[in-house]
Amino acid sequence: MSLKTIIFIIAITFFCFALIPPASSSKPPHLITIRGYPNLYPESLSYDPSAQHFVLGSLRRPTLLSISDASVTATLLPPGDHPSLPPNSSFLGVLVDHHTRRLLAVLRSPSLNALAAFDLRSPHLLPLLFLTPLPSSSPNDVAADFSGNAYVTDSANNRIWKITPSGTASVFSTSPAFTSHPVEPDKIYTLCGLNGIVYNGKGYLLVVQSNTGKMFKVNEQDGTARTVLLNKNLTAADGMAVRRDGVVVVVSHTTAYFIKSDSSWADGAVFDETALDAEGFASAVAVGDGDRVYVLYGHVDEGMMENDGGREEFRIVEVESEKENKEDAVWIYVMVGLGFAYFCFWRFQMRQLATNMNKKTA
Repeated sequence: MSLKTIIFIIAITFFCFALIPPASSSKPPHLITIRGYPNLYPESLSYDPSAQHFVLGSLRRPTLLSISDASVTATLLPPGDHPSLPPNSSFLGVLVDHHTRRLLAVLRSPSLNALAAFDLRSPHLLPLLFLTPLPSSSPNDVAADFSGNAYVTDSANNRIWKITPSGTASVFSTSPAFTSHPVEPDKIYTLCGLNGIVYNGKGYLLVVQSNTGKMFKVNEQDGTARTVLLNKNLTAADGMAVRRDGVVVVVSHTTAYFIKSDSSWADGAVFDETALDAEGFASAVAVGDGDRVYVLYGHVDEGMMENDGGREEFRIVEVESEKENKEDAVWIYVMVGLGFAYFCFWRFQMRQLATNMNKKTA
């Protein structure tokens, strides 16, 4: 390709950019509204791709709900459905384990802290598969590996439990790394240690710590852990989720952190932050249909108070990385510009060819 041709393509590309209008404002985020369950105060959220709905647990009720993209809500586990569940219990972390078609739910009550497993294959209300006590602990969030083992964070003791597919529990990790960083004093999350947890199919777990803002990589085989080196702390980190492209999203009650790693999480970078509605007090995040990220506004700060706040509406809202949206728009413009430049170049070449053929036949 000659120098003149290259210059021609570049000039046409810049001309195309001049013709393309600026990116318009993005469409409003997808909003899912939860109504009809006063004082529900949902704290946890997971997505069931098979049923195409979200599952959430209540901070104030021993109940589990499903809700569709169109805000159609159904009760999966009515209060009192299983006599073995304490009537004054609540569900914190929930996880749809689509490999085993189970719903894992972290249960807390004054008399019992445990992991409950329910069978999602039943066409009716959820049968209880097991209820495994987690004594002397403050269980919070749950993840599961491909073999059906569950991993539950203990926020008060900075440890991780492992529960086998049959429901046998053991302490999996008490790594010194979990207590090697200074705790932020005098905050609402000061007493909350290990919190959100996710499983990576390459053989490790990622877990965040609320009161230090740190993330840890935990070996699936022996529970050894090390701090993931990030470019900033994840202040008040709570729930976390992973997109198909490997980007991890961590939420606090004010911020959604978008994090990526090119080193299998030896280190990572917070490449964008999205401000959240602080009044909604986000506590959980899930990846829904089409790899879209959703945050749960459950107002759990109100729910932790003893008196009933009387709140009747809660929200699940889509969140996006503004930086990623801008980068996507730039690439679209580049492809359109190059495509148009190539078309113009092709027309130019065809015109030259026709001119040369006319000269030869003259």
